[in-house]
Amino acid sequence: MKEKVISWFDRVNPYFDKLGTNIYLQALSASMMATLGPVFLGSMSLLLVIFIGNTGKNSEFLQGFVPVLSQVTNFTIGAMAVYVVILLGKNLANRLVPNDDGISAALIALMCFLIVTPSASMPVEDGAVTVLPTTWLGAQGVFTAIIIGLVVGKGYALIKQRGWTIKMPAGVPPMVTRVFEALIPTIILGIVFIVIARLFLFTPYETMHQLVYTTIQQPLKGLGGTIGAMIVISIVQQVLWFFGIHGTNVIMPIMMPIWMALDMENLEAVAAGQTPPNILGNAFFTTITWGGMALGLVFLMLVSKSKQYRELGKISIIPALFGITEPVIFGTPLVLNFKFAFPFIFNNTIAIIISYVLIKIGIVARFTGAATVFGLPVGVFAAVQGKGSIIVLMLLLHVVLSPLLWYPWFKWAEKDAVKKELEGANN
Repeated sequence: MKEKVISWFDRVNPYFDKLGTNIYLQALSASMMATLGPVFLGSMSLLLVIFIGNTGKNSEFLQGFVPVLSQVTNFTIGAMAVYVVILLGKNLANRLVPNDDGISAALIALMCFLIVTPSASMPVEDGAVTVLPTTWLGAQGVFTAIIIGLVVGKGYALIKQRGWTIKMPAGVPPMVTRVFEALIPTIILGIVFIVIARLFLFTPYETMHQLVYTTIQQPLKGLGGTIGAMIVISIVQQVLWFFGIHGTNVIMPIMMPIWMALDMENLEAVAAGQTPPNILGNAFFTTITWGGMALGLVFLMLVSKSKQYRELGKISIIPALFGITEPVIFGTPLVLNFKFAFPFIFNNTIAIIISYVLIKIGIVARFTGAATVFGLPVGVFAAVQGKGSIIVLMLLLHVVLSPLLWYPWFKWAEKDAVKKELEGANN
């Protein structure tokens, strides 16, 4: 049976490799990851606004920070789609045209995004001014930003590869040459999106944003934002890891836009003083499945009867406390180790189900959706959500539950390891 399973994965492995190395998914993954800096800053600003509101009511000095911090939140979390479209245009163009820095594609992508984003007229004392509502700049515009970033990145690359650019003489400075090379792609792609914006005025949706949000983003959130979907994703990711395929690289580029959009909705709700609408999201998944639930295995190794496991535990404990569990994954190894197959594949899912139930019944607070920084230690990683119950949940999962889930399987493997060490010592 084991041989048949391994043989089947050997046959499908090339397809997973292709998916994991797909240029478009790589560009999307890199772009979404690059937004974590602004989103983290916006999350911290939002938490500080809440903190000042709770503790600084009588402090004029602290209250003075509220407008500034609110502005930071508006133009980080509230402008998520803007960052995504710029980064995706740049990253995709750079991958498709390796000698191009992608800066021109990034600017064209932003231009096209703004072309299809409706403006509004706001009355003022002397008449009216044209304003850009923030409705589509944040979470609601993320999927439109992804589509435009991909289209512009690909379109820019095709135009460049076909040589449809203005060629300048050899003596012209490179800076000037790049400006003229980008002129034709800018005009062509700009006209395309002008036509798209005009055509949408004839539809019931009126804008591209409304169509994408209604027909794509909302259904995908409804599908990908369910506990059933997250359980399936968790199992598939760990199965890929078990067979030596980087499951995170394969799965997360697909799910991250959906889960991060859920997080953005939570953050926007918190900023408005409301309860986060979503239990699940990227913050939930990364916190609950932090380090692949492998910290408990390292704890067991530290007190193992097997010298091999004790030494591996000593090597792995410091990185594992910061969520870096590759030493134990590849040192044990957990890859293709059928003794540890069940906990390695299903521990994350067990933690997800327990956490979901505890949040659903109100024992643990909902995640605010605040972006987390990789490398924060256990407990501190959850602290950015701003709720003590979430910190307690993370500690219980990774310090208490994780060792219990690994224990029976570890004792089975430990028994064999001790036996082999004794046989080796007697020979």
